[in-house]
Amino acid sequence: MRNPGQKAVISYAERHGLRPGEQVLHLYGRGQRLSAPRQKKPEWLKVRLHHGPHYQELKQLVGTLGLHTVCEEARCPNIYECWNQRTATFMILGDTCTRACRFCAIKWGRPTHLDREEPRRVAEAVKAMGLRYAVVTSVNRDDLSDGGASIFADTIRAIQEAVPGCGVEVLIPDFQGNWDALATVLEARPDVLNHNLETVPRLFRQIQPWDSYELSLELLRRAKEIDPYVLTKSGVMVGLGERMDEIVDVMRDLVKVNVDIVTIGQYLPPSQRHAPLDRYYTPEEFAELKRIGEELGIRHVESGPLVRSSYHAGEQLEQLRRRDSAA
Repeated sequence: MRNPGQKAVISYAERHGLRPGEQVLHLYGRGQRLSAPRQKKPEWLKVRLHHGPHYQELKQLVGTLGLHTVCEEARCPNIYECWNQRTATFMILGDTCTRACRFCAIKWGRPTHLDREEPRRVAEAVKAMGLRYAVVTSVNRDDLSDGGASIFADTIRAIQEAVPGCGVEVLIPDFQGNWDALATVLEARPDVLNHNLETVPRLFRQIQPWDSYELSLELLRRAKEIDPYVLTKSGVMVGLGERMDEIVDVMRDLVKVNVDIVTIGQYLPPSQRHAPLDRYYTPEEFAELKRIGEELGIRHVESGPLVRSSYHAGEQLEQLRRRDSAA
């Protein structure tokens, strides 16, 4: 099943003379470009740059093994904290995405290579780092018949074989609604299956025009149907122009498909070419969203200005396991 309009990712870019890796701020509404004045970053979003010894060691290891991390490619603000704590999110299937979402810093274009040895090298890195929990994500690979699901499965199995007992979380694309591809990933038995909604329905097509809100919800529902024991997870960004009640409605939708973990974090535009920032949320608003989400029935809500999909991911799993054991 192909998402309608999918092929426009490349053709639109070529018509407008963009090079791979470039993004544009597209028109919002009918013929009107939004422009937002630069806003001063609040104190709670300022990150201290600390290139500690673990950061340098991990950077060298990733480079030596020819791997990519979403920490670097997506310019994550938590990279210094996470890498100094010897945690990282590995990005498989290359560094070129076939979609051009308007919030994302990862370059897009036509991928030309599929590295079948990548799962082995990711497992090597997990072992060398001494990880007990590994997060694996990817670019979209709509050029592949299974969207890269087989590489996800191989990576999960390689990590489990190299580091027995290591928890594995995968952050997957929508596979264009290919449920056989979803089953392939789940058959490898990840501990957590994550797929982000990113934003509210009203803004969805503006922010990620080649994705579908309904398709993403269906993926999360089917994941539980295929494997009732897998923990499912999703995340949203705030600050793109959504209302608080719309975020609450998204959490209600996630409760309906039995999602266990939800992350909520502040959107930060990677550049002026990306979707503009509407506003910064306060720590108090993030705390309120966490309270509402857990009151609605979500088992764990990680909500804060610097929260990203894989932030404290291992701790989230441990908390749920302890809670289940106590129950």
